[in-house]
Amino acid sequence: MTGTLDPGTVDRLCRRALGRPVQVVDVHRLRGGTKKGVLRVRTSGGPPVVIYVWHEDEDWWHGSEDPAADVEPFAAANGLELLTGAHDLLTGIGVRVPRILHAERRGAGLEVDCAVVEDVTGGSLQELLASDPGAAVPVLAELRDHLGRMATTTAPRWGKVLRTGSPAGPQLPFHEVVAHRARRHLTAAAAREPRLAAAADRVETLLLDRVAAVGAREGAAYGLVHGELGPDHVLLDATGRPVLVDLEGLMWADVEWEHAFLDLRFGEHYARLRLPGLDSARLELHRLALHLSLVEGPLRLVAQGFPDAGFMVEIAEHNLGKVLADVAG
Repeated sequence: MTGTLDPGTVDRLCRRALGRPVQVVDVHRLRGGTKKGVLRVRTSGGPPVVIYVWHEDEDWWHGSEDPAADVEPFAAANGLELLTGAHDLLTGIGVRVPRILHAERRGAGLEVDCAVVEDVTGGSLQELLASDPGAAVPVLAELRDHLGRMATTTAPRWGKVLRTGSPAGPQLPFHEVVAHRARRHLTAAAAREPRLAAAADRVETLLLDRVAAVGAREGAAYGLVHGELGPDHVLLDATGRPVLVDLEGLMWADVEWEHAFLDLRFGEHYARLRLPGLDSARLELHRLALHLSLVEGPLRLVAQGFPDAGFMVEIAEHNLGKVLADVAG
């Protein structure tokens, strides 16, 4: 049930997080994580909590041959240090995230890195959009406010939140890094998918055309970007406020990278999240790069035996259709 955490360790972590003796009543593994284990723990004598677990056995990407594993700032968006850094930065600018109740690194008998966080119990924005879109309108408005705060919190360099300013030398513009990563994803995905292989030359030409259309960004200022902010990564607290989760990929980047992903995931509801002043050429480049990533990554997980293979195939098929439609017309 607890995977890489034994029951005694779960009990001890909960006691430390809540600051009082509690008894673990139930441990339930939540579905969907590919980089860390996520356990919901009910206790007697205290509120429910969630435990994040980082370990090689919990990471489906670990050991897989990512063709762009060395491309910063996208590499290694996983780990306790990235969570705590993102938590502190977002909390500091008024963006609601789960409170970290206790964090502990592996060592002294603990074989994993883990964090005990607030259990956000109001369901997801994805569920609310499906069941009652009208009730989701004020949630989307507050989420847009969060996105505005993130976009206007800037740094002169792109990178993970804990790596800003390193390396010290010159950086390529972020959009050129995106294009370099996308070309690698195209090559790797085409090796697994014949339909993409047949269109690979046209896709690369389109990619290069979109890079060429992007101009220099005035001031070279990069905003805070979550990176995977779908409606399933926005939970609702007891008062109905949006709470951002899966924070480890937080980075300084083109704000358009965030909005290309938001548009892809929120569909008809994205109009309520759009911010003014976005660069349309950057959006078009980032959309194509995201589609290629979302073909390559899911196909790679399927190839190494990911248990929810059907879901990954659906993601790959949807995004492959978008890429092929782009080059067809």
